[in-house]
Amino acid sequence: MLPRELYRKDPERIRAMLAARRTEADLDRLLDVDRRWRDLLVELERLKAERNAGSKEIGGLFRDGRRAEAEARKAQMTTLGERIKTMEAAARALETELEHLELTIPNLFDAGVPIGADESENRVERSWGEPPRFGFAPKAHWDLGPALGILDFERAAKIAGARFAVLRGAGAALERALISYMLDLHIRDHGYTEVLTPYLVSSASLFGTGQLPKFADDLFKVEGRDLYLIPTAEVPVTNLHRDETVAEEELPVRYCAFTPCFRAEAGSYGKDVRGLIRQHQFHKVELVQLAHPDRSWNRLEELTGHAEAVLQGLGLPYRVVTLCSGDLGFSAAKTYDLEVWLPGQQRYREISSCSNFSDFQARRAGLRFKPAAGGKARYLHTLNGSGLAIGRTLVAVLENYQQADGAVVIPEVLRSYLHGLEVIEPAG
Repeated sequence: MLPRELYRKDPERIRAMLAARRTEADLDRLLDVDRRWRDLLVELERLKAERNAGSKEIGGLFRDGRRAEAEARKAQMTTLGERIKTMEAAARALETELEHLELTIPNLFDAGVPIGADESENRVERSWGEPPRFGFAPKAHWDLGPALGILDFERAAKIAGARFAVLRGAGAALERALISYMLDLHIRDHGYTEVLTPYLVSSASLFGTGQLPKFADDLFKVEGRDLYLIPTAEVPVTNLHRDETVAEEELPVRYCAFTPCFRAEAGSYGKDVRGLIRQHQFHKVELVQLAHPDRSWNRLEELTGHAEAVLQGLGLPYRVVTLCSGDLGFSAAKTYDLEVWLPGQQRYREISSCSNFSDFQARRAGLRFKPAAGGKARYLHTLNGSGLAIGRTLVAVLENYQQADGAVVIPEVLRSYLHGLEVIEPAG
């Protein structure tokens, strides 16, 4: 969340940010509730001071034997006490509403974020690799996979419904190889500590990273329990240090985690209904950093480079895109999307989002660090990115390495994870 003093000192900055993000949030209501709440607190302090003075006065009247006056004054103080109770209840209600309204306001974005309405106005920063040229019409993975006998959408639908898939044989092994390759690369070469976290989290964890309350419809909740299936490892990993203060010397904290991810995909009706691009359940290797505020922008470039290294190692052409204000996520101050080339669809598709959240999540989750030079604890900056989304990476491998006969060549860096397998041949 944003610091409360910002609403009071510079509300027009927040208003401009909401307009640039194309976000509807009732800032005027928030400002009104905050003003009335603070006015009420001032009046409460005045009345409590009056009650304290009245109590002392009553004691003096009793000591002086002026009992009738004391009883009359006591009745006045009783009435005042009831008024204070009523006002305290009103103040609590206003504070609760204020806290709820604050949770609807997205993060301020960095000055380097382009202003734009939607993804059509995102800015391409750089590209890597050349899209392959085929002497045949390349197929999409939803045709390649079933023909290879490694992807089964029909049986997945029988088991669980739409937006699920079953991987079998070399397909399941390829998914596992991608997971192992990514984890090894990030741990060995990039200095991350691997963590294996719960796949169920509490509402407090989801509030901490900003999924609640705004994105409740996209979550799978366990009925009758304060537990949700994780939409991404960002949630449990970022919350590892919730309400903790770490030493500055420990920064940056770098974690990577492999988890399944679960998303209801609310609002995506009719989008990506075929294939593995938009599933209710998918795998991801997530990168999370807790960084010093003065160095978090350098950390964003570093983290993005770590995700890029996976694509480069696999030989997959991609581009890096800076999201514009209208396409930026709720909690992010700046986001780079890595978009991989998919020949079967003849387009780039997002395979990783790498974001700096500044202190937005840290304020919600109570993530602080103790400066080495002493002084008051400060909020950390949090960053995360997919390193990478496994299913989409598998899609990219199938489509970019397909052959004229329907076979798929295995990228060299994965072969040791597949016991030397070099080619997945068509079934039958």
